[in-house]
Amino acid sequence: MRIKILFVLLIITSVCKAQYSFSGYTNPEEWDKSVYLSIVEDYRKMNGVYAEQIIAKTTADDSGFFEFDGNMLDNENRIYRIHVDKCSVNQQSINHFNGHCNDSEALLFIAKNTDTLKLPFSFGNQVFCKVKSNNPKANAFLKIDSLKNEMRFAYSEFRSEANRKLNNKKWFHTLQNFGATLNEPIAELYIYAYLSDRSSDLHNYYVEDLKHNNYYDQLKTRLEERYPNASYTKQYLNELESDRYMLSAYHGAKTSHWSILLYSILGVSICINLFFVYRLWKRNTSKIDELKAKLSKQEQVVLEHLLLDKTNKDIAESLFLSVSTVKTHTHNIYKKLNVQSRNDAKSLFTK
Repeated sequence: MRIKILFVLLIITSVCKAQYSFSGYTNPEEWDKSVYLSIVEDYRKMNGVYAEQIIAKTTADDSGFFEFDGNMLDNENRIYRIHVDKCSVNQQSINHFNGHCNDSEALLFIAKNTDTLKLPFSFGNQVFCKVKSNNPKANAFLKIDSLKNEMRFAYSEFRSEANRKLNNKKWFHTLQNFGATLNEPIAELYIYAYLSDRSSDLHNYYVEDLKHNNYYDQLKTRLEERYPNASYTKQYLNELESDRYMLSAYHGAKTSHWSILLYSILGVSICINLFFVYRLWKRNTSKIDELKAKLSKQEQVVLEHLLLDKTNKDIAESLFLSVSTVKTHTHNIYKKLNVQSRNDAKSLFTK
């Protein structure tokens, strides 16, 4: 009899082996009941919603509780995302799963196939809460986001170019050093992607830093030792090699006689283009000034952010306003400019 019981226990153990469980609560009054689980294999696509990353979908119950479980995940740490949204099925097929869904909330975390993860607070209301997990690396992205929030506050104290330059230099190294202390190279990639983003003000510091700082080779070593077969490692190696090649090619071209000729031609071309641009700008400036004069100072500030395609949430964080206040300003802007959408507003200032 004991042998039979032992045999049954062994079977149950083998079946339950490597089970993951990710659970939490959404706000059923605010969000659709559909909840998605994605694996992020491209660290340049951590922010946003991408159809190719989704690996599971579940439906929250009436209380908002949801859970993902199974045994299909990697046995090594990988980057995962849980997200909810307000997009209907029709909207999803048109403009939702393109990486730019404004009506969505997401949580990034690190996990593997044997992990449990619980969101103790309302997922929709407190995205940056501390999650409970048996994996000590699960909260790494939340820690980084917390530090980035401190950085945004430092930038907002004095809105001057001098303050921005000083903060760029300080926070570039602060974030880089913090990433190294996490002892988790795929979490460092979250910071690396942010610092090396070509559209960021910090990119110039990254280019200069790449010339002399051995940090990048150290991160390469950590990735190769810890995750030799992960897609993140191959992606990082390719990017690092590409950036260094472009850097060396740029410096080599500086001493070339051909570069002098090309820069001369480029300079003449720029002067000609500037002349025509200036004429066009002169023609449109008075019209743009008239349009902006219709808005209050606060509405003008919100308009500048709208023209940069920032979401209501991003605008609210930048200006320390509530999302509802941003929506009110946006409505007033549309009304005063006699437009119906952001694209209509942008068309008034980009002609």
